[in-house]
Amino acid sequence: MAGAAYQSGERLYSEFDHRTKNYSYKSGEVIAKGILLPERAPPEYENRQTLWNAVEQSEKQWNAQLSRGIIMAIPREVPKTEYENLIRDYCQEQFVSKGMVADFAIHDKGDGNPHAHIMLTMRAFDENGKFLPKAHKVYDLGEEGQRIRFPSGEWKSHKENTVDWNDRGKAEIWRSAWAEICNRYLERAGSEERLDLRSYERQGRGELPTIHLGPAVAHLEKKGVPTSPGLPL
Repeated sequence: MAGAAYQSGERLYSEFDHRTKNYSYKSGEVIAKGILLPERAPPEYENRQTLWNAVEQSEKQWNAQLSRGIIMAIPREVPKTEYENLIRDYCQEQFVSKGMVADFAIHDKGDGNPHAHIMLTMRAFDENGKFLPKAHKVYDLGEEGQRIRFPSGEWKSHKENTVDWNDRGKAEIWRSAWAEICNRYLERAGSEERLDLRSYERQGRGELPTIHLGPAVAHLEKKGVPTSPGLPL
């Protein structure tokens, strides 16, 4: 709930800990936000507070993962009027069409760093709009297709995820898809700039990568204060 309040710049009440998460002071930098629902999701989940309270209530284990968070930089060459369309198209293609709820917010302080925050649900929905389990039990079978019983009398089994959203390979797919859709929007805008999220090494380029400074270090460097990350390689 705190994550949803932060990225949306809102006040949201959590039924889990009975506290209000107040990030309304960030509302000025949020230029667009929305919730995209897959086919089976209840329509009331378009309400941010209702959605994430339902997510928190669906998890019983203390260490359960409640959501997946993604942050992406938006190319400045894309017209500002197209930011929301870009994020909506990307979320619909990569996440919502697969059964996830996508809660997005676009931030722009006017400092040349427009970016989007996306929170995704972790569970699929059944035909009644209820969250499904993240995994289900599968019984291990012997050579002749029979179930295997332990000496204790219990059947040998293992858990299998009901969806593949946690597969490590998804990160590469989502990164590549982000570059592709940004390049479509850049071409539409008449810009010659293109994104390639592969490393210089994977692109076969001999250039050395730069170090991400972060906002605090970048501010110091801009004022002429030397920092360790800002030193030449």
